[in-house]
Amino acid sequence: MAIDPTALPVAGLHELSNETRVMATPWSRMVRGIGLGQYPVDYDREAAARIRHTFGLLAAKLTDAHSYTLFSRLLADLVLTAADPAGGLSRDAAERALGPILAAMRAEENPYYRLTAGCILMDAFAKLGLDRTLLVNDRLDVPGEILDVLDLIEPDRIKDENTGRHGDYERLSACTAVFLALGQLGLEKRLVSGPRNRVREALDLLERVPAPFFRGRGGSMLLSVVSLLGYDALIFDGERDYMAETLDHLDRADEVNLPPAFPSPMTDAFGKTYPLVTMLNAIAVSGRAEYLTHGTDRLAQLKELMAAIAPAERTHMGLYYLMALHNLGRLHDQLPDPDAFAAGVVNEWRGIDPGADFFLYGISYPYIIQTAMLTGWTDLITDETIERLVDSFPDLDRTAQDRANRPYPVSYVLNVLGEIGAADRLFEPRARYGGGSAIAWVVDRLSDGGRAEGTRLTMLNHALIGYALRQRGARRPETELFRTFRFRLTA
Repeated sequence: MAIDPTALPVAGLHELSNETRVMATPWSRMVRGIGLGQYPVDYDREAAARIRHTFGLLAAKLTDAHSYTLFSRLLADLVLTAADPAGGLSRDAAERALGPILAAMRAEENPYYRLTAGCILMDAFAKLGLDRTLLVNDRLDVPGEILDVLDLIEPDRIKDENTGRHGDYERLSACTAVFLALGQLGLEKRLVSGPRNRVREALDLLERVPAPFFRGRGGSMLLSVVSLLGYDALIFDGERDYMAETLDHLDRADEVNLPPAFPSPMTDAFGKTYPLVTMLNAIAVSGRAEYLTHGTDRLAQLKELMAAIAPAERTHMGLYYLMALHNLGRLHDQLPDPDAFAAGVVNEWRGIDPGADFFLYGISYPYIIQTAMLTGWTDLITDETIERLVDSFPDLDRTAQDRANRPYPVSYVLNVLGEIGAADRLFEPRARYGGGSAIAWVVDRLSDGGRAEGTRLTMLNHALIGYALRQRGARRPETELFRTFRFRLTA
């Protein structure tokens, strides 16, 4: 058996934490750096050594001039020190460690990633139960400092295949991250008090994201976090209805004619499925079931789209779909046999080569494995599945695009194998890597200074920080923000 059932953090959808129900898939964690450290476990010295060793490899390859990796290494070390029951972290030690962490954060020139780093720092303090006065005192106001960075994030600064379609998508995503981080620290009132209502400003950004795909995908997370914070009246009950407006914009996708471009060939249906399924989860978080029929029957619309996407695309979307239906309380009426649906998604691994490209196929296995974990189908994941996945990274040398984007699938793989207790496969000697480990091989083949990989390197950092945060103890409760939240449609 490839996966030890006793190593799994959950036995099914009914055991998921509220944080996971809001941010179940690896996209939020690896790409955006929010929701890191889900499924906490008891401290594992071997895991801590792996994390520190990998950051050492990255430091040797990239040098400390790569400020985001330096920040991540220093933060991960603080996290692991705090989580270690044999040592622990005194207030004085935490204060000493914080200085270099903040210096590395401030050295990050890109304001979006500087903000992301600050949000990860605040989230880590909340999850570790560290005193927030270390971040907010007479000398420091880290939350205020990070809020101010929002104003520095300019539109259309993302340089990828969708240049010109983003508008204020990056700033919208940054609002989601910083709102969540302040909520984790119990400082959410800052967002709506004082001269600026930050929540209303963020909601107004939605209309400045032109492409329906990005407005729906990014907007769904903002709307979810605003509801989580208890400010949903600002979404629904003012002069504007931001949920309705966003759904209406999705319906105008053909008219707007700004379809998303992907690094792999994808069906047109995929570009419409992704924003809609995430918006349905936002409806679930808001507890406003009436929006399921706003404009059209949204569940029927999504079911039709799910049937139209390709099997490999369904491996990406299957978990989003199951989670949205579960949170809406509609799983069994929309999927009369949800077990068969989940098993069908998981079994797709047999016909997929994870080394075929970095995106469609490269991250399909992590989605498949996480779907199996959350739905109780890990017996369908075999040693062949894991071996094929871990040995796939050299295949991404076939094109410059795949090579530069290799940190994308590697981060997803590290994240999911850690969650199922199989991360050792990435760190053990393997014939495929000349007797070295997969992780060491990947780091060694990064470009000089990480220039070719660029911001994709942040994903490796997020995976390692998430792995570190999971070591905080299996009995560590959720933060108050998530612990006190209720999904009203499944109550």
